[in-house]
Amino acid sequence: MNKISLLTVVVLFAATGLQAQEKNKTITDPKRNKEVLIDVVSREAFLTPVFGEYYQQDYDIYRPDETVLKQLSTKTKDVAITIVLASWCGDSREQLPRFMKILDQIGFDFGKLHMIAVDSYKTGREVDIAPFNIERVPTFVFYRNGKEVGRIIETPHNTLEADMLEILSSAE
Repeated sequence: MNKISLLTVVVLFAATGLQAQEKNKTITDPKRNKEVLIDVVSREAFLTPVFGEYYQQDYDIYRPDETVLKQLSTKTKDVAITIVLASWCGDSREQLPRFMKILDQIGFDFGKLHMIAVDSYKTGREVDIAPFNIERVPTFVFYRNGKEVGRIIETPHNTLEADMLEILSSAE
């Protein structure tokens, strides 16, 4: 697994102007010929009529394991997360709302969350995702103290919260 430090991520965001970049942009995907999110996105993008139809339903239905959440809530203080996702992708549509619910329930600092949307070719327009070595979406990349400590790629092995706990526990 390629280790990208948090410093590298911060430099990537700064170098590409992501912090000042307009969020929640859409394009017509060249392969699917439909509107998709592209580049830096925020949670608000998934509350719009176009993309919110699946998001809110899956968010409301998902019931994370409370026991795992209690353990997880003590392990995220020094954690940053980058999510590379695709608004056209069924796995992203399923996993993102669940992941956001987990983060809400553990009180995660959303200032440490970065989300990047890609097109059908798994590329951005103004964001170079090549350093992240993305093969499948969504990919949830976890960093602790500036170093990548693990990933959840496409779907969890167990549940999102259990996989996240395993990653963050093994990196202590």
